[in-house]
Amino acid sequence: MVGSWIFYTTFPKIPLIKPEFKNIAQFAPPLGFFIGTIQSYVFLFLTTNSWSIYASALICLASGYLITGGLHLDGLMDTFDGIFAGKKRRLKAMKDSKVGSFGVQALVFTTLIQIACILKIQNLIIFVLPICLFWGRFSNLFFIEKFQYKSYKKKSISHKKFWNGFKKESLISIIFLVIFIAYQFVSITSHAILIKFLILILIGIFISYSIPNILGNKIGGFNGDACGASVVLVETAMLFMHAILL
Repeated sequence: MVGSWIFYTTFPKIPLIKPEFKNIAQFAPPLGFFIGTIQSYVFLFLTTNSWSIYASALICLASGYLITGGLHLDGLMDTFDGIFAGKKRRLKAMKDSKVGSFGVQALVFTTLIQIACILKIQNLIIFVLPICLFWGRFSNLFFIEKFQYKSYKKKSISHKKFWNGFKKESLISIIFLVIFIAYQFVSITSHAILIKFLILILIGIFISYSIPNILGNKIGGFNGDACGASVVLVETAMLFMHAILL
């Protein structure tokens, strides 16, 4: 857990505990939920203290970039540059430290869509953003399970090296998800909202599986950049679905 905390965020190190970076992907979905909760409270705090909803949405997203250090956004841009560079130049383009036009477009499009969704969701953000960030990181568990590790880096953290299989690696996230669903069943009193909630859970499973599957087939495997792209794309898609259905 400590390794995941350090690798995926810019939070300070936990004193007296030595981090281990083996199998850290299994802790990422609950960590994403936690990050989404922080971002949601940032948005709600600003809107209740005379900030405009537009400024609050921008600060909300910026707080997420600050917490993650832009880790997943960097992966998104590198991945799109690689995909549109063609099969032969794909990994070389992803390795290039310079951001190409397709990477910039991917960043701009996903950011604008996320802002629009937050403006639509508004005060429901506390119920939406955390689970969207959960699904984004849960998609990487499907990614790692199905595809082989493919990297241009000589030294990198290979999640596949210590992988124990999807059932074991996803257990923590599934338990977390079951608790979340049970809580919603108890707290939601409207049958219409409950049906929408269940539909969104099914959509979350489908999208968190489909997007890494598409990326993996396109790239021919997975690496850190592709995992980052999957996180951002799934988050954005789930935010969009919530904005439509809620």
